[in-house]
Amino acid sequence: MEKKPNSLNITLTSEEKKQIIDEIIYYFETERDEKLGIIASENIFDFFMDSLGKHIYNKALDDTKRWFNHRMEDIEADYYALYKQLP
Repeated sequence: MEKKPNSLNITLTSEEKKQIIDEIIYYFETERDEKLGIIASENIFDFFMDSLGKHIYNKALDDTKRWFNHRMEDIEADYYALYKQLP
């Protein structure tokens, strides 16, 4: 099976990827009583990065945009609060 490049261009350190793969192995052992090897767990990791990664990434962007818009409203209110009362 040919590996596809990560289409999100998310860069994980080798330690981060290893931690996630270890969590996948742990999950399958404790929740499903299945033993996974490194190759199978890496395939699962790649699958989730390719299929769910885009959804999670887009959701994070949407959340960031809402947060940013809220902050901009606060800044606009602060801006108008600087106005001096005219006689």
